Amino acid sequence: MKTCNEVYGNVHSIETLGAFDGPGIRYVLFLQGCPFQCQYCHNRDTWSTKQNKLMSVSDILDDYKKYKHFYKNGGITVSGGEPLLQMNFLITLFKEAKALGIHTCLDTSAACYSIQQSNDFLTLIKYTDLILLDIKHINNEKHIKLTGSSNTQVLAFAQYLNEMSVPVIIRHVLVPTISDSEQDLVQLRSFLETMRNIVAIEVLPYHKYGISKWKDMGLTYPLEHINEPTKDKIEFAEYILKNNFPFHK
Repeated sequence: MKTCNEVYGNVHSIETLGAFDGPGIRYVLFLQGCPFQCQYCHNRDTWSTKQNKLMSVSDILDDYKKYKHFYKNGGITVSGGEPLLQMNFLITLFKEAKALGIHTCLDTSAACYSIQQSNDFLTLIKYTDLILLDIKHINNEKHIKLTGSSNTQVLAFAQYLNEMSVPVIIRHVLVPTISDSEQDLVQLRSFLETMRNIVAIEVLPYHKYGISKWKDMGLTYPLEHINEPTKDKIEFAEYILKNNFPFHK
């Protein structure tokens, strides 16, 4: 039987004082590999599943302990890339973290959710305190154009989390002319209202911070012509998605 020391993750990078990926100050682990190909991705170098830096669960937890005095109201967040690609590592890490009393948070776009892995997902949520679920686009055709993949598994995962009463923060990147139309936002709101486990909704304004990574890799950034959303656009989206929303308490 494997011990936690023998379970390794393919790690892209680590942020030791993360303030935007879950409650409090957090240790944020970015894993390598993602099946989505989002046109606005600011971590373009995370797409490849080729080995970057292998770290064991004990490596991660030992590193976490160096900074644990900062995490009194925080914990560990695993992001990506897409962390669900490394399910065994993720489960093992969260299980060991919970044994140490550490708050666990998963940041995912559910790019590889599958009902065939139902036992794995049941185990995962047993050790997961909070999920940040990124819904790129509610319209499937637009989702395919934006990410290269369908949103079917994303919405199925959202419904699964609702059925299992797992606390979720919904994230939606607001991209002008792509994901900011009133019709799409209303449709997204309607879908979210079918859920009873949402504790918050975050509208994330599109930005161009990742362009340099694309260029460093010799790639053309697809959305260079798209401007960042105005304050009015952001407030409009937040009003549609959040006003009088029945948040879970």
